Amino acid sequence: MQVLIADHDASAELARIDALHIALTHLVLEGGDLAHIAAEVARVLGDGVLFTSTDGREQAAALSPALRTLLDGSGLLDPTGRIRVERIGAQGLELGAGEARMLRVVAGGTDLARLVHLRAEGPVTDADVHALERAAAVAALLITREQAVGAVESKYQGDFLRDIFLGRAGDESYVAEHAAAFGWNLERPVVVVAAEIDPPAADEPAVSSVQRRMWQARFSAAWGQVSHDVDRSIPTADFSSEVVALLPVVEGDDEPVAGHGVVRRAVTAVAGDRGGGRRPFSVGVSRMASTLADLPEAYAQARRAVDVGRRIHGPGSTTFFDDLGIHRLIALIRDEAELRRYVRDVLGPLAGDGTEAVDLRETLQVLLDTNFNVAEAARLQFFHYNTMRYRVSKLERLIGPLSSDPHLRLDAAVALRVLEIAG
Repeated sequence: MQVLIADHDASAELARIDALHIALTHLVLEGGDLAHIAAEVARVLGDGVLFTSTDGREQAAALSPALRTLLDGSGLLDPTGRIRVERIGAQGLELGAGEARMLRVVAGGTDLARLVHLRAEGPVTDADVHALERAAAVAALLITREQAVGAVESKYQGDFLRDIFLGRAGDESYVAEHAAAFGWNLERPVVVVAAEIDPPAADEPAVSSVQRRMWQARFSAAWGQVSHDVDRSIPTADFSSEVVALLPVVEGDDEPVAGHGVVRRAVTAVAGDRGGGRRPFSVGVSRMASTLADLPEAYAQARRAVDVGRRIHGPGSTTFFDDLGIHRLIALIRDEAELRRYVRDVLGPLAGDGTEAVDLRETLQVLLDTNFNVAEAARLQFFHYNTMRYRVSKLERLIGPLSSDPHLRLDAAVALRVLEIAG
């Protein structure tokens, strides 16, 4: 009798899974999306279901308020709302009296998304996992189809935005018409944001071009989703090696410079807590562009800001064009040999890499920052006043009369800035 009951239960489970698979297939054929798939799986299993990006950004969900509350208090959300899918693992994770399971959504060896299943009470059974695997397979078909369509649309949109930056997209009425067809709003003040994934560190293993493309696709999707959450009409585009977004300048922004607040919030949201395989990236931000005619120059400013910012501050920096100062001019000089000659001519022995040269350059920078106020410079460097006087004498023996020649002080200040960029 027990064998018959067990066989009956197994047959019922198989029938339920097959019915779910058929229902999901019909959903996709009828134009359903991930939200419809999540809702159907949640209905059949009686639990909560989410689809996320590979790094945990929620894309669709079917969660009861109670399960949403349970998820919020589980420690599985980072401060930006990303689900820490890397913590769940293939064998699941205890979630109060229940369990969380995570399945990869894969097609053709390509990692597409994550399916997260939440149960408030009790463990997830093998039959449940089987049903989730069917759902993941159907979701993979849907995502693959959407990606194929999206790739064409994204390329067309990217080409159009690049034409705007190059000033060859056409007259303003034509540009506005096409932008509106994409759902973009270009008739407001914006800042152009250029974001690039930082190169791998020297101690990281080499990666294939396929892996780099996967990083870029995930990075582009992250910017697209964050921009969409801020405002659905924000233009974003993937330029293969960078992502560009036109973030609106919001009235009442909490930063003293227009656009800084919305940019910092977007960068924080994209970066998250660096989990889920996210890569570090650098960002350059233009001045405010009030009209379409301002966008080409604004894009050039953003590009200059990300290039110079990474050279000055290193990877993971966010640099605003208005903050570059004299670095803007230095960055225009492409002849690095000439820059190095200038540094040697001005700083002499201080241009070297030795410990003493580096130490004296630091003292020189403090003296320049304090307008050669020896007492203040000594205080800032925690030196005795006489020690600082000795250092000033040594600097003047090596470089020249810094304390009395304002032109030499200017040359020295520029040379120190060149070292920040050119090394």
